Amino acid sequence: MPDLGGISPSLSVTLFLASALVIGVAGTRLTGVSDVLAERTGLGEALIGAVLLGATTSLSGIVTSVSAAALGDAELAVSNAVGGIAAQTVFLAVADAAYRRANLEHAAASPANLAQGALLVTLLAIPVMAFSGPEITLWGVHPATILIVAAYLFGLRIISRAQTKPMWGAVQTPETQNEEEEENNDHENTSTRALWLRFALLAPTIGVAGWVVARTGVNISEQTGLSATFVGGVLTAVATSLPELVTSVAAVRRGALTLAVGGIIGGNAFDTIFLAFSDVAYREGSIYHAVSEQQLYLISLTVMLTGLLLMGLLRREKHGIANIGFESFLILLLYLGSFAFLAFD
Repeated sequence: MPDLGGISPSLSVTLFLASALVIGVAGTRLTGVSDVLAERTGLGEALIGAVLLGATTSLSGIVTSVSAAALGDAELAVSNAVGGIAAQTVFLAVADAAYRRANLEHAAASPANLAQGALLVTLLAIPVMAFSGPEITLWGVHPATILIVAAYLFGLRIISRAQTKPMWGAVQTPETQNEEEEENNDHENTSTRALWLRFALLAPTIGVAGWVVARTGVNISEQTGLSATFVGGVLTAVATSLPELVTSVAAVRRGALTLAVGGIIGGNAFDTIFLAFSDVAYREGSIYHAVSEQQLYLISLTVMLTGLLLMGLLRREKHGIANIGFESFLILLLYLGSFAFLAFD
């Protein structure tokens, strides 16, 4: 790919915005294709959000973090990964506002979604341990990287069992909607082979756009003087998370409430693997020891946002402030306040 390091500030911003638009459009279409393929191949509903939906809509974020790490920008790589998780949690608050019947966390509570949230908090604890522990690497890779991948795969097994053989369940109310009641007529007349072809074409499109976002994000950081943590945690994280925003709002509008929440939380758990990939791509040692304490701040913020979301799923308030749950209101408040603080740091 061409080097974008010497382009002007205005061109950097133009390419950044254009790539963000490509990610939003292509990511949305890829999500629709993935959803239908998941149904036709018989994958469980929890795995749609945790693996297929989460992985495909996260392609741009993976490329952004890995590209930044390969370029030696550890701050941007880590802040994009963690900032993306925070941004996508905020997107659930936006989706909550789009569902007028009741608070989204009330209507979409399920054992699988709670298990995914618990898995996410566990996965986020691993890089914190790596940041504060000794700098140990094996062929340039920190043991925490291996642990993140292993914990994620083990967590998928727990989520699958929580979906197929739940030991307890949320109380059903008139506002609760079961995913089994929803029908997906998207691509009804399209063959499975044609859907896989569309998948194969859209996936690299998002990947290339993600690389451009990463490279122009580095330029914007250098040319404007904004910290790499702020650029990665806000600009590139939000840009590469556009598919999740559009997907969650669209899922809520068609009544697929559990899928909307599961797609975000499951995608967030998958996004922790960005850190593992970035550590492998970063060739100057452990990426966990090449970043500032601002990354610990971002991870702490993300754990707090996830904890609030889990409390909302457990409390299941029917109506709250401005017709969104208390947790959605607090998530928005904390997110905006925290990144305003980072902008002036």
